[in-house]
Amino acid sequence: MHTTVTRRAVLATGIATTGLLAGCVSGTEDGDDGTDGEPTSVTMEPVGSVEFDSAPDTWLAYESDYADMGVALGVGEGLQAVGEGYRYHPHYYEELDIPHVDEPTELWADGVDTELFYELDVDVHLVDPNWLEHNAAFGLDAEDVDELEENVAPFVGNTIFRQTDEWHDYEYYTLYEAFEKIAQVFGREDRYEAFADVREDLLGEIESSLPPEEDQLDGVLVWAENDPDEFTAMRISDEGAANQHFRDLDIGDAFEGTDVDGRSTGDSATINFETMLEIDPEAIFISEREQESREEFEEGFVSSLRDHPIGSDLRAVQEDRVFRGGPIYQGPIYNLFVTERTALECYPDHFEGELFDRDRVSEIVRNGA
Repeated sequence: MHTTVTRRAVLATGIATTGLLAGCVSGTEDGDDGTDGEPTSVTMEPVGSVEFDSAPDTWLAYESDYADMGVALGVGEGLQAVGEGYRYHPHYYEELDIPHVDEPTELWADGVDTELFYELDVDVHLVDPNWLEHNAAFGLDAEDVDELEENVAPFVGNTIFRQTDEWHDYEYYTLYEAFEKIAQVFGREDRYEAFADVREDLLGEIESSLPPEEDQLDGVLVWAENDPDEFTAMRISDEGAANQHFRDLDIGDAFEGTDVDGRSTGDSATINFETMLEIDPEAIFISEREQESREEFEEGFVSSLRDHPIGSDLRAVQEDRVFRGGPIYQGPIYNLFVTERTALECYPDHFEGELFDRDRVSEIVRNGA
């Protein structure tokens, strides 16, 4: 049985309890906690309530924060596709030795083709449907998205990585609020709760070791290619999940009090070297460098700033405080690694070694709490 109520109807009426029932294939390999063959349900904006007659077996995500959530819940081998492969980071999963897919299908190919969704034929789309509709580069409209919801599988998701898009006029979720919702989809709340405990332990370690407030850094988060002529601003003060590690480490936003806005689907938010030098932040964080080691980042990006006639005058460059800024799509596993790395790099006199238990995380993914 599959009862469809369109997303439009849910939003128009404000009813959050409208039911969508989807049939799924049950069962996973390691760590089967006994819930996979049982009905599951979730209520999440903007789609309302979705019910499954059994836990989804196959799934896709566009934003890889949701892919990371699925891997954390132990259902990583059911992942069929992500938006862009370079924003999916399996090297973290390899370090933990947990089940995952190395190279899921990419949904983005100079646009998004609805036919690919039909070919993948997954049990659930872990995607905010409004993200597909309102990103002009995708070439989709509301009718396309509603058709996929009705004919392929329901959508469950909320764009959480940033909070700068005007179309996102409904409830936002924090990283762990969204993670809890996805745990409900798969009936694996025990893993969510265990991850929350690991994160609390990490936050306790951070709180006890951070330098005093007057010695904490203010920085800027930007995107840029190697040998840049300009930077794309991505505000640290934005409350999106992409910046969770900055909030956890109390890193301030050096763009605060300036006229620099954060990037959105309607604003590229570019700045030049002259503007960067006027602000002259204590630290510069370059977004989306997860595919590079620290050494590769130093050789490929930081060296170009040191050789630049204006870049070389930046305080962050002179004091060796140009860092990889983390992925824009940050799920619970990515967050642990990126928070640890940022703490070690920003405050080497206060943090050392591993700040979270890798073996415990692997155990949670494989076997549950």
